[in-house]
Amino acid sequence: MLGPAGATGTANPDARTGRPALMRRLLLALATVGLALPVAGGWGAVDAQTRFMYAKGESVSPAYEGWWPNPDGSFTMFFGYMNSNWQQEFDVPIGTANMIEPGGPDQGQPTHFYPRRNPFLFTVKVPANFGTRELMWTLVTNGKPERAYGSLKTDYQIDPQVISTEVGGDFGSLRDELRTNVAPELTVDSGATRTVKVGEPLTLAVVARDPDNIPARRGPAKPAAGPPTISAAALYRPPSSIVASSGPGLRFSWIVYRGKAEAVAFSPDQMKTWTDTRAYANSPWSPPWTIPVPPPDNKWVVQTTFQEPGTYVLRAVASDGALFTYDTVTVTVTR
Repeated sequence: MLGPAGATGTANPDARTGRPALMRRLLLALATVGLALPVAGGWGAVDAQTRFMYAKGESVSPAYEGWWPNPDGSFTMFFGYMNSNWQQEFDVPIGTANMIEPGGPDQGQPTHFYPRRNPFLFTVKVPANFGTRELMWTLVTNGKPERAYGSLKTDYQIDPQVISTEVGGDFGSLRDELRTNVAPELTVDSGATRTVKVGEPLTLAVVARDPDNIPARRGPAKPAAGPPTISAAALYRPPSSIVASSGPGLRFSWIVYRGKAEAVAFSPDQMKTWTDTRAYANSPWSPPWTIPVPPPDNKWVVQTTFQEPGTYVLRAVASDGALFTYDTVTVTVTR
């Protein structure tokens, strides 16, 4: 058994200064603690940079994004969600497993949940006298209940620039003019309710415009023909910012808001509205995605077909890359 440093009487540097011995003890202590800390799946050495990606099996966490005041004295609360899975999607009907209270259980939340982050997806308007009360959104997926609590606490107050920053709008810009940005204008030409038979094409048409052209689309007036040219190193470079970034410019897409998305097909394919950052993922957050040029007269037309009968709610999503405008079409599908 070794004695104290320098006890042998030899020329021991530890005995002269004590610093190397102290450092060695600290390193030994840190190593011992590191070996004793728990990690996923058991006990072992901890890597502070370890991150896990899950294809399925995880839960969806509802998210309260914040609130802002309205001119009439009421308040608008913003909600979204985070699906921790990269592939697994969920259909959770309105009820005890998908409810917002008080005033619910149905307050306009989705019942179909896409993968990953879906920010600022819907709003709930509360009265001027809402005070210190809270809205609680409960969501149960894969047997695990998760909750989000919406309140009017001052640190949750947001403005258009906060929304833009949270979604990586205008490549993550913090320009002051984004505080006064106006969301796109959106009109559904095809009506709010439709009826169609299984397998029968349904035409949906919308007109979307960006009234202030902020943030303005950057890049060529017409994208170059063929696939984008980008080096593999740039394409697969790890992200350098905390929030995924997206380019500016008007764009539009349809999503399935309620109903089985796997039973719905759009032609042409619609870009994703959830934050898919993988390369070539048909997402505004995905390299090397290019903002499409708006169609003539700013009118987007798609053909939609349904493989199963039922009631579906399709959501129209217009964005300038920083703010979003929504509308919905309820489709009754018969045999």
